[in-house]
Amino acid sequence: MKIISIAVSKKKGTRKVPLEEACLIQDHGLEGDAHAGMWHRQVSFLASESIEKARKQGLDVTFGDFAENIATSGIDWKNLPVGTRVKLGESAEVEISQIGKECHNKCAIYYKAGDCIMPREGVFARVLEGGKIRRGDKVELLL
Repeated sequence: MKIISIAVSKKKGTRKVPLEEACLIQDHGLEGDAHAGMWHRQVSFLASESIEKARKQGLDVTFGDFAENIATSGIDWKNLPVGTRVKLGESAEVEISQIGKECHNKCAIYYKAGDCIMPREGVFARVLEGGKIRRGDKVELLL
């Protein structure tokens, strides 16, 4: 289980731009990301396998296109319970706060990609412990 992609955006409802590394800030989210702040959806996660599945269905998408902050391999996010704690890299830790979301309006992501899988397969978390994370870092489920 590892981090495949890290991405941020300056504006909500738009695709995110992939980075090699980023800083998770306790009780806030990813530094420089429009979704960060004092609420329960500070960071979003999506399985890289979900993105690959969308590609195989004919969508022209890559990491960040579904506005996910962190894409991982080896984790079925949508089937983890709310409250699950996850360690990212050396020291960062998050707690799953929401599975999926309601999509009220079709955003720019839907129109660019032709679909948005975040409402069905995305997971959101609060940052319990901050720290630097990098592509390739280990992801660990904490019991």
